[in-house]
Amino acid sequence: MHEPKVADKSTPYWWEAAPVMPLPPQPLARKLDVAIVGAGYAGLSAGLVLAREGRSVAAFDAMNPGEGASSRNGGITSGSIRLDYATITRRFGEQKAMAIEAEGKVAREFLYDFIKSEKLDCDFQLVGLFKGAIGYEQYEKMARGAEALARKLGIESYAVPYATQRNYVGTDFYRGGMVRMDIGGLHPAKFHAELLRVALASGLTVHSSTPVTSIERDSSGFRIATSAGTVQARQVLVCTNGYTDGASPFLRRRLVPVRSRIIATEELAPEVMARLMPKRMMMGEGRELGFYYRPTPDGRRILLGGRDSSRAGDPAAPTLRLRNGLGEIFPELEKVRLSHSWFGNVAMHRDMLPRIFEQDGVVYATGFCGSGVVWAPWVGTRAAHKLMGHGEQARTAFDFRPPAAIPLYRGNPWFLPAVIKGYALQDRIAWWRASR
Repeated sequence: MHEPKVADKSTPYWWEAAPVMPLPPQPLARKLDVAIVGAGYAGLSAGLVLAREGRSVAAFDAMNPGEGASSRNGGITSGSIRLDYATITRRFGEQKAMAIEAEGKVAREFLYDFIKSEKLDCDFQLVGLFKGAIGYEQYEKMARGAEALARKLGIESYAVPYATQRNYVGTDFYRGGMVRMDIGGLHPAKFHAELLRVALASGLTVHSSTPVTSIERDSSGFRIATSAGTVQARQVLVCTNGYTDGASPFLRRRLVPVRSRIIATEELAPEVMARLMPKRMMMGEGRELGFYYRPTPDGRRILLGGRDSSRAGDPAAPTLRLRNGLGEIFPELEKVRLSHSWFGNVAMHRDMLPRIFEQDGVVYATGFCGSGVVWAPWVGTRAAHKLMGHGEQARTAFDFRPPAAIPLYRGNPWFLPAVIKGYALQDRIAWWRASR
């Protein structure tokens, strides 16, 4: 018996305007300066820099370029770090924590300058982000955080008390929140398509539907076996993130692919959009398994995303969970028709920080933990400069040791349901405390 259809389409809403496409087959070079595994944001950003510096470079993607997370994400330029400042300080020291906070600002500015200077047509709008608080205690913490961002980094950020919350989001669900104006939204599939366009024009070769099957070190560099043949490269950069497979066993033991799902509503009346999303901001909230949501670039629909605990197929239950969450925030949308529901993999790991590292001569740019719109172009670009030995341009707080391996893990995330249940329990406890 088939589960009832919850949404009209199971493909990303973004593909309506920017469908991912295979590229024409390209001859396989016998020798390269650099071989890149993965042609998403990170791989293309690195390839663009390398090609413009005159390196012979090719990117290999197991799917169509951009078919993974690069065209499936929410398009929010948050650059958020899952660990809070106190946790980063405890694990890595205060100097590293402050460097990471400061680099988030630089990475967002880099992205915005890149979109402008390269004339990328990707519907980018710097509209700000509102983050809703679950209870007044969390609101007070957010208010202090907003003050710190403004004082330490000069970011326009401020608290929004419950009394004025509806000026930002048309709901009484939260107990106030905070706004930061350095975050915006873009069309992720258009962004990837435009990035691909300028990378190809720079001289990068991209092989679509050409999985890398092994990477072996030899006396002259690396021997990379692909489904189209074997190529010799002096250097290798791996940017596979949430779609890492057996070709990179060292990385696969460290990254956990976690499904993230997004739903899109049918087109809503202009007065409804004006009431629910009055400032057209990006939206987030303070729950561990919280939702992120936003208006589409044309302002006619609402997209809402969150974690998907399923591990196979395309079951209806995760879509229903998101739909229920949408109705919880906006009761008038409880019965709204959904036009799209889709998922993609984000890469989580034990350190929860984006990372550049080197292992056995291979450089990795990966581990974006759900914030790849900002971090993947930034880290990919820094990794390219690292390969070329450009010390200052390669400098980043995220270039340090590899993430820790996960015990008993070889690519099958058997433990995810328990982790998701643990986060859900934390949310229930936080909600109970906030409601007393």
